[in-house]
Amino acid sequence: MALDVIGDVHGCYDELVELIDQLGYKEINGRFTHKDQRRLAFVGDLTDRGPASLKVITLVYQLVIDDQIAVYVPGNHCNKLYRYFLGNNVEIKHGLETTVEEYNQLNKQEQATIKQKFMTIYDQAPLYYYDKHLNVVVSHAGILDHMIGETNKHVKAFVLYGPKPKEHHPDGRPIRVDWTPYHSGKTLVIYGHTPVIKPYITNNTVNIDLGCIFGNKLMAIRIPEQTMVSVPSRQPFQPDRFTDFNDPSQ
Repeated sequence: MALDVIGDVHGCYDELVELIDQLGYKEINGRFTHKDQRRLAFVGDLTDRGPASLKVITLVYQLVIDDQIAVYVPGNHCNKLYRYFLGNNVEIKHGLETTVEEYNQLNKQEQATIKQKFMTIYDQAPLYYYDKHLNVVVSHAGILDHMIGETNKHVKAFVLYGPKPKEHHPDGRPIRVDWTPYHSGKTLVIYGHTPVIKPYITNNTVNIDLGCIFGNKLMAIRIPEQTMVSVPSRQPFQPDRFTDFNDPSQ
């Protein structure tokens, strides 16, 4: 079955609704369907930083659980929100504060509902999604070919965060490491995590996080066609938040 993989949403609900519609998914009698029986996939980081993280959770829950027309893999921001809902001691910053602020504005019943929906999609999510028929892996921060099929601690850290950074920006953000030169497999890897101005395509991998939350675009790649569909962001443009792996100074 053909797949439409969507990049990091980060609470950009309006852009997500527009993109899903542009991809041909229609809500009929309360259920999303596609006339060509296509399915959606999300690379993670549904929440944080954006204006409507809880509405994104609700929509993705419907697509994954109720309508069973989508697959979701978690990102590092998803993992942090999950740990927050578990009651772990996590730092409420780097975007989590926006989701927590939304959550705190709900009444107790609404909080219980949104928490249950998020915990459900997270608990049932694979660490990464491997479709043997399409020969594609969907992973938040990427994956190396020799890791495919593995779910150990090292693989989990890699797919959520990518390679461990050696340097950091002045504001403390890690400088992302390009892992793709070390991917030598025949399986296409679709990932996000690192915002790029245009799709970064190299060594049978493609980064589709076009930084919607930072004012660029929300993008999907269609598989097996490998065509790309995007909608413009409605957020302010922040050029300093993008990585250019073709620039040796980054």
